[in-house]
Amino acid sequence: MRLAGRCSLFLTLAACGASLASAQSAVDIGISFGNAWDKANASGIENAASANAFGSCSTSSGDIDCLPASSLNGFFLGFGGDIMLYKKFGVGAEFQIQPAQKNYGPLQDRQIFYDVNGIYQPIATKRVALRIEGGIGGARTSFSYSQSGCVGTAVCTTQSEPVGSATHFQVHAGVGVQIYITEHLFVRPQFDYRYVTNFTQQFNSNSVPAATIWVGYDLGGH
Repeated sequence: MRLAGRCSLFLTLAACGASLASAQSAVDIGISFGNAWDKANASGIENAASANAFGSCSTSSGDIDCLPASSLNGFFLGFGGDIMLYKKFGVGAEFQIQPAQKNYGPLQDRQIFYDVNGIYQPIATKRVALRIEGGIGGARTSFSYSQSGCVGTAVCTTQSEPVGSATHFQVHAGVGVQIYITEHLFVRPQFDYRYVTNFTQQFNSNSVPAATIWVGYDLGGH
């Protein structure tokens, strides 16, 4: 339900864009490909064989059931849109998710970032625009545990069970150069920085840099 609610924000933005495009507002929708980084913190997690399964532990204790936490990295897929209400000022929203889970100690995790931003374009021509954006949103890390089982040697299955999630408030800033390949189609290399409160509960730092490439379509005039 939470994921559906966040996605509805982008559907609403796209619906508004259809009507605003006729009024010559610049309305963009796009998809992004990129990565975000944060080192692993110093804590560990007990594996499923431990009496304190999935509990916290110290990797320096010599406990063979204590597995180190993992860093944040890997491919992110994003969706977003924005409305430039004026030539230099607008609003937008974006949603970034890791499509594939990755290992986090004995668990698997998936990271999501979502935010709503104000946009400033100090340079905006027909072919290129410099975009600076900033806003607020959230970061959600979900965890699951996979286990396999077999019936004889003929049928084997692997099941993934959710074991919890953590959601944090985040502040987002980004800068990118939007380059128009055609009148409506554009690409935008973008650097992002997020400050995620209490993110050290899962990773090493509250500071999360990211780099993305946006590919999008301008529904209105720019």
